[in-house]
Amino acid sequence: MDILLATALIVLLFIALGSGLWIGMALLAVGLVAMEFATSRPVGDSMVLTIWGSTSSWTLTALPLFLWMGEILFRTKLSEDMFKGLAPWLNRLPGRLLHVNVIGSTIFAAVSGSSAATCATIGRIALPELRERGYPESLAVGTLAGAATLGLLIPPSIIMIVYGVAADVSIAKLFIAGIVPGILLASLFMGYIVVWALLNPSKVPAAELGMSLKNKLYASRHLIPVVMLIGVVLGSIYSGVATATEAAAIGVLGSLVLATVEGSMSWKTFTSGVGAACRVYCMIGLILAGAAFLTLAMGFVGLPRHLAEFITAQNLSPFALVMALTVFYLILGCFLDGISMVVLTIGVLLPTVQAAGFDLVWFGVFTVLLVELAQITPPVGLNLFVLQGLTKHPLTYIARAAAPMFLLMLFAAMLTYFLQDLILWLPNRM
Repeated sequence: MDILLATALIVLLFIALGSGLWIGMALLAVGLVAMEFATSRPVGDSMVLTIWGSTSSWTLTALPLFLWMGEILFRTKLSEDMFKGLAPWLNRLPGRLLHVNVIGSTIFAAVSGSSAATCATIGRIALPELRERGYPESLAVGTLAGAATLGLLIPPSIIMIVYGVAADVSIAKLFIAGIVPGILLASLFMGYIVVWALLNPSKVPAAELGMSLKNKLYASRHLIPVVMLIGVVLGSIYSGVATATEAAAIGVLGSLVLATVEGSMSWKTFTSGVGAACRVYCMIGLILAGAAFLTLAMGFVGLPRHLAEFITAQNLSPFALVMALTVFYLILGCFLDGISMVVLTIGVLLPTVQAAGFDLVWFGVFTVLLVELAQITPPVGLNLFVLQGLTKHPLTYIARAAAPMFLLMLFAAMLTYFLQDLILWLPNRM
């Protein structure tokens, strides 16, 4: 493959992405140019077949359903109830209610699958409460920015579905593999809050009057609906009763029933949730279609094969390859959203990753960890934008507040390389 051609296509891609053109259309355009000028294959037939194949997958049907489930929870009392149920149990823990950001995000991540939805939902609930009670604003914002990324890692995860489709990997195994790293990351965030609170005791509001165990248990009733929903969705997958797509449908039905029973479902809430889920999915679907066609075009041009040959020729150790991929994704995260990063790169990187002997389930979770970092990396960190809208703080303020969480997430990503059983132990025993 002509190196000039590859360079021209990469430059064209960055120009198209930087021009403000929709990401999906930019990917289609670059793929069209590559197919037209670098191959003899009919462009029209290839584009139609590729777009149809990438968007008609039964597995991909889980994506809009999980999006819809998250929108239902976002617009009803179910999300607010989580704060009421968690708060009484955290009064004596160093950092106190700051842990609501992490625990609430972990719980909501297990039913939404979306980092942005997790950030917006927990942010609307927790930030006003923390601000009113006198907790440090920067720590509240920073911990929420980091913890909300768990929406990508803790199953059911939208981006794991995208990776599973792109890499032809079992989505159920990916979901299971994300559990331990998700708990590890949540524990690191809570550990940071504990250490910070012990070092800065004067900056944390005094403990409130304790509640009796009976009152705590009574307040915990607010957690029952969400816990039930998590149990039904994940239990149906892990027990083998339902596929990821069927479990997503169960989750939508369950969230609709719970919201109706609690009296927070209205026709306006229903239609706005459907509309928002459709808009997000159409955006994702266009990106998937464009990325699939670009991947096909790059395959005909020979970029994946030559890239694999180039990496192999460098005689990189597995660790050096992981470090190179980490730097690559961190740079890419400054310009692209998480889903775009996955669909744009996985098709190109998989041959290299397989040649290095990495397990594709492990690599999927490792990639999700790196994509999580992109959610709080300026200038295109989606969680940063969500928090900016919620708090009206400058983007630089939020990015600085989230910096410790960024470092903890980077540490977790490296830890999963040296201890790969953190990811593979559970799925290998299912």
